Amino acid sequence: MSSTAQKTQNIQQSHLTTQNLSSNDTTALPVKHHQIVIVGGGAAGITVAAQLLKRDRALDVAIIEPSDKHYYQPGWTLVGGGIAPISKFIRDEKAVIPKGATWIQNRVTKLEPDRNIVITQEGEIEYDYLVVCPGIQIDWHLIKGLKEALGKNGVTSNYSKDYAPYTWETIKNFKGGNAIFTHPATPIKCGGAPQKVMYLADDIFKSNKVDATVMFCTAGASMFSVPEYSASLDKVVARRQIVTKFKHNLKEIKADTQEAIFAVTTDSGTEEVSLHYDMIHVAPPMSAPDFIKHSPLAGAGGWVDVDKETLQHTRYANVFALGDASSLPTSKTAAAARKQAPVAVHNLLALIRSKPLSAKYDGYTCCPLITGYNSAIMAEFAYGGKLAPSFPLDPTQERYSMYLAKARVLPWLYWNRMLKGKGFEADILKPINKLVRR
Repeated sequence: MSSTAQKTQNIQQSHLTTQNLSSNDTTALPVKHHQIVIVGGGAAGITVAAQLLKRDRALDVAIIEPSDKHYYQPGWTLVGGGIAPISKFIRDEKAVIPKGATWIQNRVTKLEPDRNIVITQEGEIEYDYLVVCPGIQIDWHLIKGLKEALGKNGVTSNYSKDYAPYTWETIKNFKGGNAIFTHPATPIKCGGAPQKVMYLADDIFKSNKVDATVMFCTAGASMFSVPEYSASLDKVVARRQIVTKFKHNLKEIKADTQEAIFAVTTDSGTEEVSLHYDMIHVAPPMSAPDFIKHSPLAGAGGWVDVDKETLQHTRYANVFALGDASSLPTSKTAAAARKQAPVAVHNLLALIRSKPLSAKYDGYTCCPLITGYNSAIMAEFAYGGKLAPSFPLDPTQERYSMYLAKARVLPWLYWNRMLKGKGFEADILKPINKLVRR
């Protein structure tokens, strides 16, 4: 066999299955090169792809995403609280891939930006420009005994689609005792989620007249990173008589004795504390995916090292990143990704056209903090914890309208506007907000 024939055979044997949604069929083809490669087909990746193709249909955009399902992850709190079934927040990945984009259903194993190469489990993909947004990695293994305990005997977590339904089963069938809700020391996606489910659980316990001691055990020193919102949440936990334990970082679950072991930071150092639980909702530690941590793209903490305003990589000019895996110093939420996407798109197209990168991201993020079955605080803020409300209302107050927005409006906007590449609705209200705040 000639060397050419051997090379052809090798390519055929290691082909990548790709799907071009413009023709709606699946074809086995060797993939060599794409103009723009997006790593991750979640909220950030799909939004960026949709906006790129809205701006220029001639672009060659490929999305690398291994999952055949797409999840609206903010909805898992609603599942854990019995508000909606998990099926409401799942779509086929094929259905959300923008028309004209190529879907490469594969898993990335390595990034080689010096060669402009993404390596997947089945081969190499070359790019001219790279957008990195694979989401965050959940490190269940960093809490000893957690993986073995999850999903039974009152140990649960809304941070997995597999256990969010069990959270609701646990809450509604709770017979009393200690109900612990944890928050880890690492950055996590949707930083308010660990306490949202706690307030819903407390409502159910009270409705069922269950004798429960509800505890919020957080590795942090306050209820929330932004002082104005933290002060409001202090009032919520005080009103509900929830026990708060700050600087408590969960390290181990002892399922046989129903003990949660915490590393507690004190003025004199760190000490180990054991708390009995009758149910425990765990927010696990999280990090950038390993293939990012071990790549040249990683900066401090293993996150993709990008400029916090332009979203361009600090060392590789043809690389951009957004979403949970980026180094952007703001809360990791779908709302943040939605505001980051147009900045990444504008600046990437500017780079392609040899123009200045003029779009700037201000750190906007939003965490709809459910504080009960009829109330929520729409915690919107930007870099430095600066309040950035979309509505001409005091954003630190609990409101029924904001609960309705979280439970009903935001899921619809996600599927029907965000993933379609459409603009941020609240931008329409900016002129009104400016007038009100004069």
